Amino acid sequence: MTIEDIRESVKTCTKCELCKTRTNAVPGKGNPNAKIIFIGEAPGRTEDMQGEPFVGSAGKKLSDALAKNGIARDSIYITNVVKCRPPNNRVPTESERESCHQYLEAEINTIKPEIICILGNTASNSVLGQGEITKHRGKIIEKDGKKFFLTFHPAAIIYNQELAATFEKDIATLAKLASHG
Repeated sequence: MTIEDIRESVKTCTKCELCKTRTNAVPGKGNPNAKIIFIGEAPGRTEDMQGEPFVGSAGKKLSDALAKNGIARDSIYITNVVKCRPPNNRVPTESERESCHQYLEAEINTIKPEIICILGNTASNSVLGQGEITKHRGKIIEKDGKKFFLTFHPAAIIYNQELAATFEKDIATLAKLASHG
């Protein structure tokens, strides 16, 4: 299965109720040979309108942090646990996350990144079965033969400016880890 196959499947998905309220499904986007995959929670309003992940204000925060640390946005792959926007940007339900799980698995297994960067508690709960980003952020966690790096979701910085320096420090750590394999 190719990334393009996965994208097409996501765009036409009707596995959960979110397909009824979305404008566009939002498949992952980026380099199919990326060393790093970033996984967020779910698309927001801008992403739903454009059908692309991380193109709104949180995406700008992420892009800025990547650029500051020499990581080109087109060198990474970025996706979400849930591929359609939940109404009013609410946290996706367990069943919505399960409906999208095979797409996320397929993205990870197709790209085979060196590091999977988990952005925020919802993504951490969905992928690793644990929340508490503050306890584990800035570190690599190995699970099922894969390396996961945890940090805050860039949207958290919008609501809490005090997290901005920590987020940028985490992305700097991630850049070093990725460049050293």
